[in-house]
Amino acid sequence: MTSNPFFTRSPLPYELPEFAKIGDEDYLPAFERGMAEQLAEIAAITSEVEAPTFGNVIVALECSGALLKRVSNVFDNIAGADSSARSDAIAAEVSPKLAAHTDAIHLDPKLFDRIETLYARRDELDIDAEERRLLEQYRLRFRRAGAGLDAEKQGRLRAINAELAAAGTEFGQANLAASNAATLILDDVSELAGLDASTLSSAAQNAESLGHPGKWALRLQNTSNQPVLAGLSDREVRRRVMVASLGRGFGTEGITGALATRIAALRAERAALLGYPDHAAYAVEDQTAGTVSAVEDLLARLVPPAVANARGEAAELAAAMREGTGQEVELRSWDWQFWSEKLRVERFSFDAAALRPYLELEQVLRDGVFYAAEQVYGITVRERGDLIGYHPEVRVFEVFDADGEPLGLFLGDFFTRPSKRGGAWMNELVGQSKLLGQKPVVVNNLNIVKPPEGEAALLTWGNVRTLFHEFGHALHGLFSNVGYPFFSGTEVPRDFVEFPSQVNEMWMSRPEILANYAKHFETGAPMPAELVERMAATERFGEGFRTVEYLAAALLDWAWHRISAADVRSGVFDPGVGAEAFEDAALRKAGIALAAIPPRYRTGYFAHIFSGGYAASYYSYIWSEVLDADTTRWFTDGDASIREKGERFRRELLSRGGSVDPLGAFEAIRGRAPEIEPLLIRRGLTV
Repeated sequence: MTSNPFFTRSPLPYELPEFAKIGDEDYLPAFERGMAEQLAEIAAITSEVEAPTFGNVIVALECSGALLKRVSNVFDNIAGADSSARSDAIAAEVSPKLAAHTDAIHLDPKLFDRIETLYARRDELDIDAEERRLLEQYRLRFRRAGAGLDAEKQGRLRAINAELAAAGTEFGQANLAASNAATLILDDVSELAGLDASTLSSAAQNAESLGHPGKWALRLQNTSNQPVLAGLSDREVRRRVMVASLGRGFGTEGITGALATRIAALRAERAALLGYPDHAAYAVEDQTAGTVSAVEDLLARLVPPAVANARGEAAELAAAMREGTGQEVELRSWDWQFWSEKLRVERFSFDAAALRPYLELEQVLRDGVFYAAEQVYGITVRERGDLIGYHPEVRVFEVFDADGEPLGLFLGDFFTRPSKRGGAWMNELVGQSKLLGQKPVVVNNLNIVKPPEGEAALLTWGNVRTLFHEFGHALHGLFSNVGYPFFSGTEVPRDFVEFPSQVNEMWMSRPEILANYAKHFETGAPMPAELVERMAATERFGEGFRTVEYLAAALLDWAWHRISAADVRSGVFDPGVGAEAFEDAALRKAGIALAAIPPRYRTGYFAHIFSGGYAASYYSYIWSEVLDADTTRWFTDGDASIREKGERFRRELLSRGGSVDPLGAFEAIRGRAPEIEPLLIRRGLTV
C-alpha cells in the first residue's frame, strides 16, 4: 500500500501531516510497518560487526522508528482530540502491540550490551556534553525498563506492560463515554436561572446536537467542580450537576474505578520486579524531585495551612449562605462555587461574568497570547489558511523568529466537542532535531465551550489562563534547538514540564499585555480600570479552596502509587474493596478529606494518572510552581528589560529541552537553587 501517507515524510511545510489524505484505514498498516521497520533497524545495530561506537549505536537508535513516530504522533493526538468508534478500536488493538514492541527493544540483550559497553567507555569517547548526556539517558532508560532482569522476570514484565497498555486505553475511552453519558438534560429554561445568555445558547445547541431539541444540556468537564456551579441559582440542579460529576466511573455502570484498582496493582507489581518499593519510588527516581521523601515533605508542608485557609473560607461561605437563604443549611460541595461567587461580588463588587465581554477568543489569542510572546521573545505568528488540520475547527499558524527565520507551526484546536477528551494539553506532531533536520509542529487542545454559529466566543478568566498556559508548552516545543530527538522540546522530567507553561501564565495579567487584549468584543472599549483593579483584588480570594482541591488530587495520586506488591499479596490493599473506599481512606489519612471540597479529580475520572503520563507525578504541578513563582519574581526584579530576560530564559532553558540537567538550567538563570517562599506568598500559605 504505497499510497499510505505515513509511509514517507510529508512534503508539506515543516512536514505537517497530510491530514487531507489520512484516513482511518491508514493507521493500522502504518503502525504494523513502522514497528517492523524499527525492529529491522534494531537488528542491524545488534548485528554490526564493528565494535560499538556512539554513531553505530546511539545515533542509529535516534534515527530508528521514523515511520512509527510519524503515525504515533498523529494518532495519539487524534485519539484524544477527535476520537471515533474506529479510532477507539484501533487504539484498543494497537496499544498492547506498542507496549510489546517497546519491550522488544528495551529487553534486547545484545542491544543493551552494546549500550553498556559504550557507557563503560564514556570517558574515552570523543563526544560533546549533549551526546554524553544522551548516552547516559539511554542507559538509564533501558535499565529502568528491565534490561538487567533475568528471562523469567522479563517475561512477566512484558505481560504486565501489555495489560497496563490495554487498561490505560480502556480507561481513557470509558472516561470519555462516562462524561458524555453524565450530560445533564434539562426540560425547563427556568432550571438554568443564573447562567448568562452565551452559556444558555451553548446548552440549547448541545441538547439539539444530542437529539433533544427544545431542551438544554450541560456537558461535564473532566474535573470535579463544573463552571456552571458558580451561576446556577437552583440548588437542586447544582446538586444534580455535582452528583453526576463525582459519580463518573463508579457504581454498577462505571468501570473506570475498577480499572484504576487493577492498574495500581499492576504498577506495584512492576515496580517490585524492577527493584523499587512502589511505583512512586520508581516514577520519582528520574524526576527533578529525585526521592519519595522530597515529594512528601513538600506536600506535608502545604496541607496544614491550605486546609486551615479552606476551613476559614468555608465558615465565611456558610454564614453567607445562612444569611442569603434564611435557613440553617449545611454547606455542600455543590454550594461552594455559587456562594463563593456571591461573596466575591459582595466583597469586591466584582462579578466574574462582567469580564467575559472583554475576553473574546480571537482578541485574547492574537492580542494577548501571541502579543505577549512577541514582547518577551520577539517572535511573530501568522495564520496559514492554506494549511489544514485534522478537524475543520483546527487552525494552523506559522511562527517566525525575531530575525524572520521560520521556527515551526502551531496548531490551535480550541473548542469542546463530544469526540474530544476533557482538559487541555499540548501534543507534538513533529519534533525538532538537528540530526533529522526537522523543525517543530505542535498543537494545543483546549475545551472552550463553542458558541452558536455567528456568536462571539467569550471566555472566562480561567479560559484565558489555560490559553496562556498551553501556549507556554507550545513555546517550549517551538523554541527547541537540540541535536537529538530524544531531548526535543518538552522531553524533560514530568515534574519540570509544567514549569515553562506556568511561567507563561504571568503575562496574562501584566498591565501592558492585558490592556492590549482586554477590549469589549462589540465596542472595542478597553476593560474599565476599576474592573481590572477589582479583578486583581480578588486574585487570592478562594486560594484555600483551589489549593486543597489540587492537593487532594495530588495526594490521591500518590496514595494509589505508594501501594506495594507486598500490600497486594498480603491483602493490605485489596482491589476488591473498591476505588471509592480506597479514595476515602487515603484522603482521611492525608488530612485533606473535606466533604465540601472534592479532589480536583476523583479516581473514576483521573485520566492524568490512569490513561495519561502523570502516574505518581500529579504533584509536579505544585513542584513546578515552586520554580515558576521564583522565576516570575526574577522576570520582574532588576534592571534588565523583559525582552532581555526573555531571551536569556529561552537560550538557557526553553531551547535546551532535555539536553541539560533541568535544575541546572534553572540555576543558570536564577543564579541559585529554587526557593519555596515565593510560592507560599503567592498562595497565601505563609503565617
